[in-house]
Amino acid sequence: MAGTLCGLLSVTARVLLCVIFFMSAVGNKIPNYADVQATMEKEGVPYPQVLLPGAIVFLVLGSASVVLGFKARIGAVLLATFLVLASFYFHPFWKLEGQQQQEQMIQFMKNLSMFGAMLFIIANGPGRMSLDQRRSRTAKGGIAT
Repeated sequence: MAGTLCGLLSVTARVLLCVIFFMSAVGNKIPNYADVQATMEKEGVPYPQVLLPGAIVFLVLGSASVVLGFKARIGAVLLATFLVLASFYFHPFWKLEGQQQQEQMIQFMKNLSMFGAMLFIIANGPGRMSLDQRRSRTAKGGIAT
């Protein structure tokens, strides 16, 4: 029973962690492609015509990978890479003052906490009820759960 509960908690955690990334891609970046690209240009992101499609791929594949627990460490690297770049270009609180600085620092810190979660997945894997765990057990001759 405890194993099943831990597995369900692990799956739920992966879904909750990644819904923001997936929705960022399919709910914002894809339907508002031209506006997002213009914003990237305005914020000084180099090569937005290349980096925007790359960001979408990283967000969708990284999210799916972590949620399913399939090659989750690679998916977490994709999402961590996205977080580093997004934080640097879109939340530069160190360049601002007053209320804007405070608001962007909060957004930066939010991204920093999600980056920490990605490091956790990179270090520890996706946990129970993941395709990576199933493959590992099957490869070792154990029973896949």
